[in-house]
Formats: sequence, C-alpha cells, structure tokens
Amino acid sequence: MKTYEYVSHHPEDTLALAMKLAQYVQPQDVITLEGDLGAGKTTFTKGLAKGLGIDRNVSSPTFTIIKQYEGRIPLYHMDVYRLAESEEDLGFEEYFFGDGVTVVEWAHLIEPYLPTERLHINIHHMDGGSRIIRFSPIGQRYEQLCEEIFNDESASH
Repeated sequence: MKTYEYVSHHPEDTLALAMKLAQYVQPQDVITLEGDLGAGKTTFTKGLAKGLGIDRNVSSPTFTIIKQYEGRIPLYHMDVYRLAESEEDLGFEEYFFGDGVTVVEWAHLIEPYLPTERLHINIHHMDGGSRIIRFSPIGQRYEQLCEEIFNDESASH
C-alpha cells in the first residue's frame, strides 16, 4: 500500500491540508483518523469542515459519539473512543453509505464495521511540535484522491 506523507509545522498547516482534501471528497467517502491524544485529529476535522463550507464550530464528539454538520456536503464526525468496550452497533452503515463524508477518530476500535475501502490518516507528534500526517489510501477511489492532492504543487512540503 502506497502512503503519502506531509509534515505539518503548525496547526494552520494541518488545517490547510484538510481544507485541500475537502475539495476532493464526495458523499460516502470515509476517512479514518488515528493518532495520539493531542496529535491533531480534531484540528484536521475542523479544516475539512471549513473546506466543506461548514460555519459551525467543530469539536470532538467525545460524549455524543457522532456529530453531524451541514455544508456543501454533510460531514459526519465520529469519535468512537468510548466504544472500546462496547459491542453496540450504532448504525454506522447509515453514515458510511449516506449523503455525506464520514470522519472516524479512533477508527481501529470499530474495525469490523468500517467499509473495506477508505482513506486512513495517521497523525503523529514529531520533535519540535511538528506533526507527520500519513495518508494510506485503501481502494482505487482513495488512491486517485491522494494522487490528486499530493501531485498538486501547493500540497508539497
């Protein structure tokens, strides 16, 4: 599997990369986000929301598990961290195959429910406060999406 890497030196870099991704996403796209606490998963989702024309403040849905935002296309933001010990199916398919883009933080916790094809993004701390953001596309749709984003001159860092 090919991966694409981007170094974010500031939260603004993370926002900009996610805003760029928002230009290419379509309904039924699924983006899984993994990373340590404070790595920038919610910052990335805020940038995606902004790129989709969502004006509402995006925050981590820690206590509600799923938040929905209306923009150019709907954004379904899931934080499934609290489902680690649960076998409960919250109707994920409704979101994954619905009218919007789904972002899932801590996605490995609901692996059996995830679509086979998706864009997996890992965000990790680096020395000096920077982050490394790795895109791992799973499926042809997401491979093409990454090619478009990372072959554009403004994405290279």
